[in-house]
Amino acid sequence: MGLTSNKVLALAVTLAVVLFVATIWLWPRLARGGWKSVLGRVGLLLATQVALFASVGLAANNSFLFYGSWADLFGQEQDMGVVVDHSAGSKDVKVVGTQALDVPGGGRPSIGGQIQKVVVAGEKSKIDSSAYVYLPPEYFQSRYAKSTFPASVVLTGYPGTAENLLKGLKYPKTAYQQAKDKKMQPMILVMLRPTVAPPRDTECVDVPGGPQTETFFAEDLPKAISQTYRVGTKARNWGFMGNSTGGYCALKIALHHPDRFAAGAGFSAYYKAADDVTTGDLFQGDKAAKKRADLLWSLEHLPQGNSSFLVTTSKRGEGNLKGTQAFIKKVKAPARVSSITLESGGHNFNTWNREIPPGLVWMSGRLSAS
Repeated sequence: MGLTSNKVLALAVTLAVVLFVATIWLWPRLARGGWKSVLGRVGLLLATQVALFASVGLAANNSFLFYGSWADLFGQEQDMGVVVDHSAGSKDVKVVGTQALDVPGGGRPSIGGQIQKVVVAGEKSKIDSSAYVYLPPEYFQSRYAKSTFPASVVLTGYPGTAENLLKGLKYPKTAYQQAKDKKMQPMILVMLRPTVAPPRDTECVDVPGGPQTETFFAEDLPKAISQTYRVGTKARNWGFMGNSTGGYCALKIALHHPDRFAAGAGFSAYYKAADDVTTGDLFQGDKAAKKRADLLWSLEHLPQGNSSFLVTTSKRGEGNLKGTQAFIKKVKAPARVSSITLESGGHNFNTWNREIPPGLVWMSGRLSAS
């Protein structure tokens, strides 16, 4: 029986109830002195608590889909996702620190590349946000001194931190290895969280009278980076990718701004702006803006640009399977769509680490350095 099976949950709940009843029934007999009685009481209490915690954990996992299978839970799902195509120096960026990649020779930027911690000041949005910029080794090599590089914005989920993109999801190290293995071209990564106006989850929209998050990501960020690093300003030079909330943002920005981003990749993305206590009222009664933030509605009712999209899901463990299938069906020429569908994988780092390597290769193939 699978991890997310209702039978497994029912079995765990039944076991917890049986152990609880057994504890009540046997407690008088175990109330006597002696080490056997003490061990009996300890054993019953321990078994009951383990069964109870297992029931709660399984129920939470079934609701939020953190893990899709037993192998996923124990980190044994390691098969990479397979992409399937479905269609024919600036004042705005301040470097505040640098760090090397944990790779052989990583101490030298021309060998291992470099990660720069920066603060980006949004000219139009008036939003300031910290970010990490990964520069590949080629960026520092003399033969590429006059070359430009493609770049991709990379977002975490909410309320994740940008450090998760470096440590847990290992974007820089993965990009380094994929380029070294000649699977993708060297690419600059601009990594940050979608929460540019913490602690509010703005879902990457321009909130009336509030944070202009869409403007920051769609206009301010690429402009500031292009003015600071050797990155082009054309749509073909820029991509956008992310997981969960970051995946929704990536698809949303790429969909609504094909003149600025040629590609968007959403790992475990959802397709409609969240509406809860973390977001507040994002649209202030503006029905048109609310519809626009629904990606399936946008694909159905708004013109589609010359954009490429990558969406990911799992047959077991993800809650976005139907939404992803609907997204794929609604993408029409000149736009293109590709997908990764895992057999099993929950809403967690283990799943995304199986999708990111092929996702980076896909993104590299959709962008141009010049």
